[in-house]
Amino acid sequence: MSGTITNWSGGQLLHIHTAPAASYEMEEHQEARLIAGKGIEGDRYLLGTGTYSPKPDVRDVTLIEIEALEALARNDPPLQGGPIILKPIDHRRNLTTRGVPLNHLVGKRFRVGDVILEGGRLNFPCKYLEELLGQPLYLPLYNRSGLNCRIINGGVIRVGDPIEPV
Repeated sequence: MSGTITNWSGGQLLHIHTAPAASYEMEEHQEARLIAGKGIEGDRYLLGTGTYSPKPDVRDVTLIEIEALEALARNDPPLQGGPIILKPIDHRRNLTTRGVPLNHLVGKRFRVGDVILEGGRLNFPCKYLEELLGQPLYLPLYNRSGLNCRIINGGVIRVGDPIEPV
């Protein structure tokens, strides 16, 4: 197999978030400018002011699936004492998606609006997020904590943009 994704024709961008530096509150945007090979204008990864700056790997932009947050709210699978509500502004990823199989996009290119991203490595949960939010998130988010991506072709993305395979 050539690594094709079965039954994925596209999804949607639901939320855009940035933070100017590590530990700062995330700010929500309706649109953002992505700079190829660098990051999102005004975000800590582009500015070099994030916890992982300089980047240890491809981390121009980070994504997470809303489906993972919905599963936490259902306590599915039941890895903690009960449901956990993790709002999109709290998970510390830049983009929240719906209908996009992020775990299958490592090494693949895909389009968000007119921007082309390439999946880097899967993102793993960190104890920092648990401490910051005071919730047991490490185990429930394991293997569904998002995807680090490289920006191949930059441009402006907007909430509601389609996300499609390239």
